[in-house]
Amino acid sequence: MRLAGILSESIVDGPGVRFVVFAQGCLHHCPGCHNKATWDTKGGEVATVKEILKKIKRRVKYIRGITLSGGEPFLQAEEMAQLAYAARKLGLDIITYTGYVYEELLQIDLPGSKDLLGATDMLIEGPFILAKKDISLQYRGSSNQRIIDLSKNKEQRQACNISYMTMLYSS
Repeated sequence: MRLAGILSESIVDGPGVRFVVFAQGCLHHCPGCHNKATWDTKGGEVATVKEILKKIKRRVKYIRGITLSGGEPFLQAEEMAQLAYAARKLGLDIITYTGYVYEELLQIDLPGSKDLLGATDMLIEGPFILAKKDISLQYRGSSNQRIIDLSKNKEQRQACNISYMTMLYSS
């Protein structure tokens, strides 16, 4: 997977102390984006799910969960879902940021997108809109962005979890 970077501990990317994985590549190109360096789909560095998971395991007793941010995690949804399910096995919760809105994610055909949704506890969604910028919002940059609790979608999570954990540990 292509990454813009990793933060082993963050207190601003969701509740509690979090391990943050920044995906490299974003097609939204929101005016006013604070992370333009992540836009180039060929930039950043390459890492495997197993390499990232090894780093997470070293921090697991100090963190509440992992946050998948970007760039756009859904451009690499298959690998992000694998990482999320492996982190869940360690007892961690999963937050995913996206420039898509939830309804788009249910309709688009990005490989692994439904699996990443199934792996996500909290989805922070929607494009950043400069005219709706609001620095008082928790975990979001503009008022159009929503925080959606997906942790209640247990049936989808269980179906995806079985297929991804089988794939991850059989390779």
